[in-house]
Amino acid sequence: MARIDFYRVLGVSRDASDDAIKKAYRKLVFQHHPDRNPNSAHAEPKIREINAAYEVVGDPEKRRSYDRLNWGDETARDEAADPAVILDEMEQKLFDEGRKEVFAVLMKDVKRIKAELAVIRERTVADQGYDTFKEEMIRERASEVMEEFVTAEMEGRTQRLLEVATEMLLSQGLVKRGDEGGVRSLRGRLDEVFRKGRMKGFAAALELFYERR
Repeated sequence: MARIDFYRVLGVSRDASDDAIKKAYRKLVFQHHPDRNPNSAHAEPKIREINAAYEVVGDPEKRRSYDRLNWGDETARDEAADPAVILDEMEQKLFDEGRKEVFAVLMKDVKRIKAELAVIRERTVADQGYDTFKEEMIRERASEVMEEFVTAEMEGRTQRLLEVATEMLLSQGLVKRGDEGGVRSLRGRLDEVFRKGRMKGFAAALELFYERR
């Protein structure tokens, strides 16, 4: 399964301006629209592909998310890949995004980190009689307080990120667009992975300051 590059679909480079992308999109729509190609069996799927690409890279916010998810710090790759591998890579990227997001927030508030460690230490000692950095206790506390760290702006960025990730996977054919249940399931899976990443970010920040007593 070849990876689909939305920039390549629109015939523009990754550093193309927003205006250049818009012009390329309009030209392609005019060229491939089914009304202009009534006898072509490929016109309709082609226009869907063009629209899907423009929906993402034609929006500045989604474009930034797309670039980060598709390449990050790596060079774009064109080799064929198994759908399971593509999904696994996307989940890892989303997990890392969630982890880095909450880790960065907490590292700006060391006082809060130490307060959270005190709460977790008290619970751990009460549960097992001695102090350790117990993952189960960390996850439990993270689920209780996560909403205090996640702002509406952060959640908005998360939803855009998940929307773009879902669109990228749909374009790879992991789920058919008409399969509403399958699309919901995929989006829910990606959302869960991202939130697990946030939990890991919480744990990673606390672990830096943990000292056993």
